[in-house]
Amino acid sequence: MNKRVVVIMTDTTRKDMLGCYGNKKMLTPHLDRLAKEGVIYENAYTCQPVCGPARSALFTGTAPHSNGVVTSCVPLGDNVKTIGQRLTDNGIACGYIGKWHLDGGDYFGLGVCPEGWDAKYWYDMKTYLEEMPEKERLKSRQYKTAFEPEMSAEFTYAHHCSNKAIDFLEEYKDVEDFLLVLSYDEPHGPSLCPEPFNTMYKGVEFNDSPNLEDNLANKPLYQKLWAQAVRKKPVDKEKVELLLGCNSFVDSEIGRVLDKINKVAPDALIIFTSDHGDMLGSHRLHSKSSTAYEEITNVPLIIKGGAKGKIINYPASHIDITPTILDYMGLKIPALLEGRSMLSQIHNPDVKINDYVFIEFTRYEIDHDGYGGFQPMRAIVNESFKLVINLLDTDEFYDLDIDPFEMDNLIYHEQYNAVRNSMHDILLAQMNKTRDLYRGYQWATRPWRKDKSPSWVNDGFTRQRQNEEYEPRQLDYATGLPMIHHTRRK
Repeated sequence: MNKRVVVIMTDTTRKDMLGCYGNKKMLTPHLDRLAKEGVIYENAYTCQPVCGPARSALFTGTAPHSNGVVTSCVPLGDNVKTIGQRLTDNGIACGYIGKWHLDGGDYFGLGVCPEGWDAKYWYDMKTYLEEMPEKERLKSRQYKTAFEPEMSAEFTYAHHCSNKAIDFLEEYKDVEDFLLVLSYDEPHGPSLCPEPFNTMYKGVEFNDSPNLEDNLANKPLYQKLWAQAVRKKPVDKEKVELLLGCNSFVDSEIGRVLDKINKVAPDALIIFTSDHGDMLGSHRLHSKSSTAYEEITNVPLIIKGGAKGKIINYPASHIDITPTILDYMGLKIPALLEGRSMLSQIHNPDVKINDYVFIEFTRYEIDHDGYGGFQPMRAIVNESFKLVINLLDTDEFYDLDIDPFEMDNLIYHEQYNAVRNSMHDILLAQMNKTRDLYRGYQWATRPWRKDKSPSWVNDGFTRQRQNEEYEPRQLDYATGLPMIHHTRRK
């Protein structure tokens, strides 16, 4: 049986920017069709709502704090392997087309194909820009270009990426197994798109959530400072309308690729998601930064290749995608990976893979100092509750069943002490299990957690890296010999 996988992702697509998630204002017919042909996740989460860290978790199966990409413009560690490297080393062809954001370069990347991917099809944003004369490069970064008479689909990065993907699918149509990743930058700003998409949402009010009026009274200080910055520079309504238009445009580009997949690889496992969302005024905030609010962390996730037309409410995470692909390909899932395969769930939506998933934040980007700077955050969420630890600020706890818009911070409400503390303990254990380099007693000794006391030795364990697929076993600090137990009392 052929085993083909196509991962399609967009940038800055909120879950409610797709019609299949219930927003009938949004015109996304191709992704809506994909949802009917597969399973749709209601509670899928990015690991960190920033471009680079989000991708790092998705393509390595390890959290940003584990793989090194704790902020954008920081590269993956040399000993961190992507899904492309792992599959290529097992004789499976892999192509990556589109935004990468994991090489330590600026927004556009370095233009160099990383290990494990077919160089013929490598096409990051720097590659795209270098094909253009300077005048066109400038136009490609200005949103007003979308309204110029000569604007066409052919000018956009999305169209170039779709063409490359279609070429890859044609070349590899007779190859038994392959992985193709198609990573659009759209609808992320400048959100270039041609007619009729550029004016499709003119006058449309996208967001009518009650949390638009959140006064942030019991929320962290950094959110109040962020909201003040937004008030000084209000969101440009025309840019929001164009973002929505570009969202429908990239859906049309995805449609071109889905048509090709149906012709040459109709049985392929197709995974669609987005790296993160955009606040778009919710909680008086804009863009994304150090928060775990649903608008930027609860991402769309649609998977075709198992059950059809089913909705899955159990928690899922980007970190689960790499182990899912490995499992689908019949390969062993390394102990190093921190996610879990969703393969059984894709075929039987009654199967529960995760009780909780985890979200983190360190900082927005090295290049930018306009997004709060260093804001360490760790969060844990299930279908009903969300706990957010803001290390340098006020913590948050939300009952998502009664407060889906996350207006009421219940961190000090005694009726939630038991569930809050239980989730806190699970979060602390996860930080230890994954060797979170930022862990320390401060995460445990929160003002509302009176039973926790600070300790210099923290939990008193030594934890060593497990990665025996690509490097020898770590040597024990005490003996200089290969370690026997990767976790032990110090």
